[in-house]
Amino acid sequence: MPKVPDLDALAREMKAAQDAARHVELFTERLPDFDLATAYDVANRIHRARVAEGARPVGRKIGFTNPAMWDRYGVRAPIWAHVYDTTVVQLRDTRASCGLARFVEPKIEPEIVLHFCRTPALDASPETLLGCIDWVAHGFEIVQSHFRGWKFQAPDTVADWALHGALLVGPAQPVATLGEELAAALEDLTITLSRNGQEQEVGKGANALGSPLAAVAHLVSVLATQPQAAPLRAGEVVTTGTLTAARTVRAGETWQSELRGIGLPGLAVTFSD
Repeated sequence: MPKVPDLDALAREMKAAQDAARHVELFTERLPDFDLATAYDVANRIHRARVAEGARPVGRKIGFTNPAMWDRYGVRAPIWAHVYDTTVVQLRDTRASCGLARFVEPKIEPEIVLHFCRTPALDASPETLLGCIDWVAHGFEIVQSHFRGWKFQAPDTVADWALHGALLVGPAQPVATLGEELAAALEDLTITLSRNGQEQEVGKGANALGSPLAAVAHLVSVLATQPQAAPLRAGEVVTTGTLTAARTVRAGETWQSELRGIGLPGLAVTFSD
């Protein structure tokens, strides 16, 4: 008979690795029955521990919304995690600096960030979600893996904070200023990601599960199936997944983005040790 895992012990192990910026061994290799439901249970235990320590939840991140990345990382659907006032930074302008010592194998992901002024309905369509959003921003999520070499299965990533490290949010733009065709713009926008002035990749809004709004609609529906998960509420920010491949970052590099097709400014972040 398979051994029942001690989920509290797994949560303590994972949180300690996150706090100390060190690797852990794959949960899915040690525990053959470690599935997504178990991983979300572990993640919820870590979430409760962070809140008990004083972290304030301010929203959610959605991971693996770009299907082009699924084969590379062995996943087949998006995942999600809470983000906190300790990991979300609202930038004063379009330039930022970021130290890397607190991250393990960090990568950068350019994303669209949405702020909810109303609680969306459980059956909200991508189009009706716009009525619940008061501002939109472009952001960089710094993601990381506490599993060596970014080798894992989907349940490992859920237990590991959905690979969240930090979220740098650029200047917020009120929905009212972004035009009547904002839903189409979010899908059709293009983004150029550069390193030290050299273009690395061009992405598009549709890479986030068809549209950043579609990614949020998926999140709302998933949360409704998870008994331990609180529904998305007014006041939360949601970062909707990378529009390009996740790219490895190193100290001394400056990464820049430029957006077209939507009234959002690009960002530049310089990394240090």
